[in-house]
Amino acid sequence: MSQQGYVATPPYSQAQPGMGGYQPGFGAPPAQPLYGHYGPPHSYPSGQLGGLKTAPSLASPVLLPPSPAHFSPSGLQNGGHSQRFPPPMSTPSASPYGAPPPAMLPSPASPAQAPPPTHQLTNQLSGMQISGYGHAPPQGPQTPSSPAPPPAFQHPPPMSTGAPPPMGAMTTAPPMGAPGHFPGPSPLGGGGFQQPPGPMGPQGFPAQPGPYGGQMTGPQPGFPGAFPAEAAQMTGPQPGFPGAFPAGAAQMTGPQPGFPGAFPPGASQMAGPPQKKLDPDSIPSPTQVIEDDQAKRGGQVYATNLRGQVPPLVTTDFVVQDQGNASPRYIRCTAYSFPCTADLAKQCKVPLAAIIKPFATLPKNETPLYLVNHGDSGPIRCNRCKAYMCPFMQFIEGGRRYRCGFCSCVNEVPAFYFQHLDHIGRRVDFYERPELSLGSYEIAATLEYCKNKKLPNPPAFIFMIDVSYTNVHSGLVRLVCEELKTLLDHLPREEGAESSAVRVGFVTYNKILHFYNVNSALAQPQMMVVSDVAEMFVPLLDGFLVTFQESRSVINNLLNQIPDMFANTSESETVFAPVIQAGVEALKAAECSGKLFIFHSSMPTAEAPGKLKNRDDRKLFNTDKEKTLFQPQKGVYEQLVQDCVSIGCCVDLFLFPSQYTDVATMGSVSMHTGGSVYKYSNFQVPVDGDHFLSDLRRDVEKPIGFDGIMRVRTSTGFRATDFFGAVHMSNTTDAEMAAVDSDKAVTVEFKHDDTLAEDAGALIQCALLYTTVGGERRLRIHNLGLTCSAQLADLYKSCETDALINFFAKSAYRAMVNQPLKTVRDILVNQTAHMLACYRKNCANPSAVSQLILPDAMKVFPVYMNSLMKSAALVGSPELSTDDRALHRLTVTAMGVEDTQVLFYPRLIPLHNMEADGEGVLAAVRCSEERLSDGNLFLLENGRLLFLWLGHACPPELVQNLFNVPSLAHIGQDVKSLPELDNPQSKRLRSVIELIQQQRSHSMKLLIVKQKDQQEALFRQHLIEDKGLHGGASYMDFLCFVHKEIRQLLT
Repeated sequence: MSQQGYVATPPYSQAQPGMGGYQPGFGAPPAQPLYGHYGPPHSYPSGQLGGLKTAPSLASPVLLPPSPAHFSPSGLQNGGHSQRFPPPMSTPSASPYGAPPPAMLPSPASPAQAPPPTHQLTNQLSGMQISGYGHAPPQGPQTPSSPAPPPAFQHPPPMSTGAPPPMGAMTTAPPMGAPGHFPGPSPLGGGGFQQPPGPMGPQGFPAQPGPYGGQMTGPQPGFPGAFPAEAAQMTGPQPGFPGAFPAGAAQMTGPQPGFPGAFPPGASQMAGPPQKKLDPDSIPSPTQVIEDDQAKRGGQVYATNLRGQVPPLVTTDFVVQDQGNASPRYIRCTAYSFPCTADLAKQCKVPLAAIIKPFATLPKNETPLYLVNHGDSGPIRCNRCKAYMCPFMQFIEGGRRYRCGFCSCVNEVPAFYFQHLDHIGRRVDFYERPELSLGSYEIAATLEYCKNKKLPNPPAFIFMIDVSYTNVHSGLVRLVCEELKTLLDHLPREEGAESSAVRVGFVTYNKILHFYNVNSALAQPQMMVVSDVAEMFVPLLDGFLVTFQESRSVINNLLNQIPDMFANTSESETVFAPVIQAGVEALKAAECSGKLFIFHSSMPTAEAPGKLKNRDDRKLFNTDKEKTLFQPQKGVYEQLVQDCVSIGCCVDLFLFPSQYTDVATMGSVSMHTGGSVYKYSNFQVPVDGDHFLSDLRRDVEKPIGFDGIMRVRTSTGFRATDFFGAVHMSNTTDAEMAAVDSDKAVTVEFKHDDTLAEDAGALIQCALLYTTVGGERRLRIHNLGLTCSAQLADLYKSCETDALINFFAKSAYRAMVNQPLKTVRDILVNQTAHMLACYRKNCANPSAVSQLILPDAMKVFPVYMNSLMKSAALVGSPELSTDDRALHRLTVTAMGVEDTQVLFYPRLIPLHNMEADGEGVLAAVRCSEERLSDGNLFLLENGRLLFLWLGHACPPELVQNLFNVPSLAHIGQDVKSLPELDNPQSKRLRSVIELIQQQRSHSMKLLIVKQKDQQEALFRQHLIEDKGLHGGASYMDFLCFVHKEIRQLLT
């Protein structure tokens, strides 16, 4: 079955290599690629880019292309045509793709190089055709107004080797079809359909009026790098008209200044009727995709009874009914149909991965997990592969035995577990046993699953407060102590328990540590000081860890005394590693797991183990040594991580720095112990206090498990090879987590080790052994069945863009500590081009190579990928602090799919049509400056930051209703929050903000930004469809560049 994806047709023939500042090939391959799924480099046969002659200097190799067979006509997967693309033209100057590059070339995300002007691809996407899957002609019917199309490829006449061939004429593009709009008879076919072109439907992109054919005059008016409509020939750029050419200009000779590698000498002129300006609305829109999915699947029940079905998007509001596969809230996959063979997987370059969030919170209208308890006999498991009893086990021989779905081993059913089978071979107690009928459930573990075969004690929370000069004088110490008096009533507890079993302890520190005895028998707390930080020990056992209910009065006494005790301190130096070591020793002595809450102010410079020195060197940005800035310091901190994980000690770090603190090192302990890092630069209580307190409350109260170990088992034919997340890997199969909470997700990559059978599918079982907050040892099991196919079309149909971006972000952020950032960005671009080129080659209908065709399920993948490449961690800009970039990297590593989705494509919400009596969050618009308007207000949120942008022409009455001041000019820089006013607009806006806050795992501080204000730059860098402020291409430029890379791979 041939299928058509998302089609864009440019009215030009072949792009010129090296146009627009990006050269073909995009950099040399790294010496030794560290991404597991990028195979070894292959060489390409010599060929010509789109029929154009390539100068030898431009024939740099494409980084790690697939072998030539992958794109040869004979290698087509789905009944291809013998000659789909024009044969390469051989010219003496064409050099093979394998030729070494002249130099490393700047990547699109590099700030040193401006993103490419889009002149060579100006109308690349002006004619769009969105389609589903199914049989369809390569070109839609022509509209009556269209001129007769010329042939798809006009090979230029023979010409001398000194000049390239002229731009050939293009086929006319069909007008745009819209999803869900079917003029004429209903389409046929099972797996999907292709809509005939037609006028714009309700959810579509606007149809393009006017003729599409003809030849290209060049870039269009109003478009960066454009020239006026009349221009038929070119000279060079004109003042005040970026990269543009005036009408009637003379023929261009050679590259022009500021127009990198534009045309080889003697380039032939481009002529033809004027072209319509490229409409940004004609390229795929993430907000449209989100709205369409919400309209189609929102509010519905999603039953998990089918193997390999693609769930609704993370942004869609739906209800899950577990019927044998884990809810997508627990597991999402990059693809729900795996290719049958390793060769197919290698060919398509789509990573096969699952993003597992074992403790995901479920909405109130979904059933919580059932607990299975088999008593002393413990969980029932396969004898060979140790998989736990689940819906994938098949009972045979009247119910006396069962065949394991993972390894096919036949096991005896224990006598106590025996049950008869019904007429279809299913146990008669099928619906009474969660482990037989549900995808996710918990199993009570026996002593065999406990350390030293002894039941664990309930975990403990230790609050460790830095009482150095900075924290005391900022008011932080007093703020924390006041909050803890009420917060300790809300410690996490077992479901149904009256009070929490979690014990608490308190430490204060600067250069030395102070431990507190808060035994309930005491009238006053006692302080014990440890000044020898090199050999850390806990000076008391009894009375350090207590239950809050029993020792409430002593603890409140202590919390009242701490701020006054250190009020006059002048000590500014701190220690850090000994503080964690003290926490580990305390938990070890109490024989329990637990969590350290550390409130820390500055880089640890006092003489002690783990002392750090400033290594923040901006001169390393955009060099090969930049990666060292993100590598944690070795030695003491590596040992700390191992000590923490072995005892089940999680570290949550709250940082309040005023300068560089080496987050890469300090935060690494949190990252590898399942903890979180929060950073409040230049902390001021009036400005940041509420934000910090709401983070602290969430952090203390959220569901959590301790001393966890996770293993992912798979059916035969593939296996888990790599783990990305807030985990520690001491071997290749077990992900150890000192703690795992409801926000943490682990991304697991799979590789083939044999052929997968289409009928058996691909089965995944994630088993997490952990200790509950009540001190019980449990197993949490999540099972998921995927389909397998020998057709690449099925893989592309089942891809999930949001999960793919989560995987790429985590793998890129891991690679960036071992490879130069430019190499990492190059790999991302090449992988994107390879995935889309393989789809084009093997799954799409034959069509002109100049058309950009995207798989329907991945049509917005390029905008997310471009956003990732412009993210703080991957852009070496001196304007971004090293600590912020390191924090971004650590935070994303532990994120789930819903968090990375909104981080890489923020929600921009217009508020001008805010109905006072409306409900829910308003619809978002595309994340671009073009959507802003002077007279309006906009909210922008990405899960970490929340902006309220005020256009300079906002109506005074709206400003009055929201801020209680007469005009915008009266809103000063010091306004950090919305006043609570008693009018419908104020109430509605505050309810929208509250709803957004509830949807996110972190609290977000509201930043109020006025148009053309100094702070507006921070807001604008999150408009990710535009050019990056710190470097990086716009969405349009990136799409054009990726298209050029795809064409190069296909030619």
